[in-house]
Amino acid sequence: MKTIVYAHPYEGSLNHGILERLTTYFAQNNQPYQVIDLYQDGFDPRFSKEELRLFSKGESPYQLVHHYQEMIQQSDELLFITPIWWYQLPAELKGFLDKVMLTNFAYRESPEWQGLLTYIHKTTVITTSTVTKDYLQTAAGDPIQKNFINRVLADLGLSPKHTNWIHLGGANTTTDSVRQAFLADLPELYLEGQD
Repeated sequence: MKTIVYAHPYEGSLNHGILERLTTYFAQNNQPYQVIDLYQDGFDPRFSKEELRLFSKGESPYQLVHHYQEMIQQSDELLFITPIWWYQLPAELKGFLDKVMLTNFAYRESPEWQGLLTYIHKTTVITTSTVTKDYLQTAAGDPIQKNFINRVLADLGLSPKHTNWIHLGGANTTTDSVRQAFLADLPELYLEGQD
């Protein structure tokens, strides 16, 4: 089962176009998928006092967290569709990582650090931004490959070798024809990351 984690609030956005293109492709090819739509679900990325009280135990009073964890446990593949805002992930997605990827579910610290999501065999990260992938990697601290993929996801047990990063830069300044070409090519770009 593929689980798509989608982090954009606007249905007219390029990110929503990416979501629709991939879900249509998966449906046409009889590939089961489910979508975690953080904004549509009203996911609150902020920690409450009660959540922080339970955090070190790997517990949460937030039912949506348990629902998301159940969805992830049904998965052997994760896809993230997200814009990059100010060279970082949106608050909704950062909060998802903070609140859903809890100890004893996504990782274990003792006796040594161990990522527990090793049943996820493939990860795809699809991003859009005002800047190019090269700029993100060389002038903006490499927030996606170096931080999100090679560190955060790797710490959860998701191998960087089995993670494909697809990016469209200049998303706000390019032409509609470039955006449409990107969407048309998306299944092929996705398949390039297959083992």
